[in-house]
Formats: sequence, structure tokens, C-alpha cells
Amino acid sequence: MTAAIVRLNARTFSSFRYRNYRLFFSGQAVSQIGSWMQRIALGWFVYQLTHSAFAVGVMAFAAFLPFTLFGLFAGVFADRLDARRTVIATQAGQLVTASALAWIALAGIAQPWMLYTIAFVNGCVLVLDVPSRQQLTYRMVGREDLPNAIALNSSLFNASRVFGPAVAGLIYGFTGAGVCFLINAISFLAVLLSLFAMRTRDFYPLAKFERPEIWRGTRDGLVYVLHQRKMLVILGLTVVLSTFSFNFNVTLPVLAGQTLHSNSVVFGLLSAMFGAGALVGALVAASLGRASTRVLLMGALVFTGSELLLAPVTTPWLAGALLFVTGAGFTAWSANSNASMQLAAPDHLRGRIIGLYFYAFNGTGPLGGILAGWLCARGGTELAFAVAGIVGLAGTAAAAAQLRARRTVRLTQTGELSRAA
Repeated sequence: MTAAIVRLNARTFSSFRYRNYRLFFSGQAVSQIGSWMQRIALGWFVYQLTHSAFAVGVMAFAAFLPFTLFGLFAGVFADRLDARRTVIATQAGQLVTASALAWIALAGIAQPWMLYTIAFVNGCVLVLDVPSRQQLTYRMVGREDLPNAIALNSSLFNASRVFGPAVAGLIYGFTGAGVCFLINAISFLAVLLSLFAMRTRDFYPLAKFERPEIWRGTRDGLVYVLHQRKMLVILGLTVVLSTFSFNFNVTLPVLAGQTLHSNSVVFGLLSAMFGAGALVGALVAASLGRASTRVLLMGALVFTGSELLLAPVTTPWLAGALLFVTGAGFTAWSANSNASMQLAAPDHLRGRIIGLYFYAFNGTGPLGGILAGWLCARGGTELAFAVAGIVGLAGTAAAAAQLRARRTVRLTQTGELSRAA
């Protein structure tokens, strides 16, 4: 039993044997908490300023619009540029936008249009940051430990989702949004220090390839994915779930303020419960040490099914419990989707494949945010969660059928080849 536990722990944290990854993980541990404080404070701040569920949806629209406009090309830039230097630049950019939010909030001059503008600018930075950080992860740990590192990154992101919202709810209640934004700005110093401390000689090399041109490089990535049926199914499911089911930046402020008639503290705790469940799902994914299609589909089923169960809930404790289960399903699905896409990508296309995956994940964010805000305005969170659950379950069932058909065809072809031999 003891030996089994030791082996499990070794698999779960295998990426920690790389010095560069330990530095990156440590810096992100600080920065992600600040980032979650800002996300929670910004959603609640907009809701307080406007008292409008639709306005929270407009905020999501502004934040994700850059992914729709530019996300398709972000992977080409990730393949053209040095990953570490790019991430240094994008983290510095986020420090600037967080400082701008802190300034207007603390000065008492914040207007909704200002918040939307800064959210859009920050989204433009994130378009390049996301694929570059994923590319940097590969350079730090290599192919063998990539699924583990992706799952650990997800576990860190979701552990921060536990502490960041809970702390943000308390700080917001006592001091307001400005201090939350200021803490986030300061937190970026930790990740910048970790990036400067890395040893570039320890990075895993990439296969040599010419830097892709913007249009041709984007086309090459699309053509490759179009010929990979499993990739297409994963991307299709990602589009469905991210558009209809992953809009908690809109639904949770409305759930806390309108459905449950609560305050920022309850809002922070509800977000933390989702994060706690997501952390459990990420650690389970990390312990597997590989990408699993079965876990991907089971995670999507739990994620969307729990949202459907959440629709009629009007008590904080039951909402928190269901959000915990929702979070666990979400990361079991998303971590395995991400790892499956990256592992199937050749070195010269990895940045573009990552970019396409996150384009599928975030590119419909503006539509999803507006849709969630409209549904909340029309029928409250009851309607929004019901639509998210029903559409998500249908999408998961369709993806499972497609993957099962692909496996059947592959097994049939293998059998025919064996008989011919």
C-alpha cells in the first residue's frame, strides 16, 4: 500500500524534477491567485455598477472578443517567437492592465465602458500569452511529462480558483474592488522573476523548421487538423461546451446576487467551491500521467450534467456542492482535451495546434457571454444553467458517438490487415 502511494505521488508530481518547471510553477502559484481575485472582483464590480445581468455578459464579450478576432493566428506567432521571451512580455502587459484597473477603481472614476475597454486590451494580451505558455511548458518538461505538466498547470489554476475568489470576496467586502486589482498587479512580479531565473540551456529542443508565414502557417495548421478526425471531434466538443456551458464569469455573479440574494462573500465562496472541485479533477488527471479519451468524455458528462442539476437550486450550500462536482468534471475534460491535442501535434505545428484549441475554447466567448447574460436576464440562472446542461450533454453524447465510430473503424481496419498478412 505504501509503495503504491509513493508511486502515485511520483507520477502526480513528476514534472517537479525539472528546475525550470519548479520556478514557473512557483511564480504562477502567486500570480494565479491574484488573477482570480481580479476576475471575481471585476464581475462583481460590473454587477454592482450596473445592477444588470446583461452588463456582466457584455464584460465577458469584451474580454473574449480578442480571441475571436485574433485567436486563429495566435498559434503562428507562438511558433515564430521565443516562448520564454513572449511570456515575459505578456505577463508584463497583464501587470499594466491590472494597474490601470486598480487606478480607476481606487480613484472612484470607474465607468462600465472603461472596464470593458481594459478587459478588451487584457484579452488581446492573453491571446498571445495562452499558446506561448503552453509552448513554454513543452520546452520545460518534454513530450514524456507533458500530460503531467498540463494537469499540474490545471491543478494550480484551479487551486488558485479556490483561494483567489474566497480572498477576493472578503477583501472586496472590506475595501472594494481596487485593492483586489492592485494585489493582482503586484502578483505578476513573482512570475516575471521566475521567468528571468530560468536556465534556457535546460530547455528541450524543438525540431528545426522554418518560421511560418502568418497566412500560410495558419492554413497549414487548419489543414493538418482537418485530416485528424479525433482532433476535429475534440475541437467540436470544446466549441460546444465553451460556448454554452462554460460561462461562470456571467452566471455566478447573478447566481449569488439575484438567485440566492447574497453578497460578495457568498459569491467568492461559490467560485471557490467550483475551484476546489476543479483542483480534485486536475490532480486525478495528473496522477494518470497520460491523456485519456474515456476520462475526457466522463469529465464532460459530469461537468454538463451537474450544471443541469444546478438549474433549480436556490440554497447556497446545495449550489456550492453541485459547483464542486461541476468543477471536477470540467478539469477532467479540459486537461485531457488539451493534452490530447498537444501530444498529437508535430513540433513544427505545436504552437498552431495549441492556438486552434484555445481558439475553440475562447473564440466563441463573446457569443457565450452575451447568450448567458441574455438567458439570465430572461429567465434567471435557472434558464441559463438548464440550457448549459442540456446542450452540453447533447454535445458530449455526439462526441462519444463519433469517437466510438472512429475506434470501430480503426479496429476493423486492423483486423483486415491482420487477416491479409
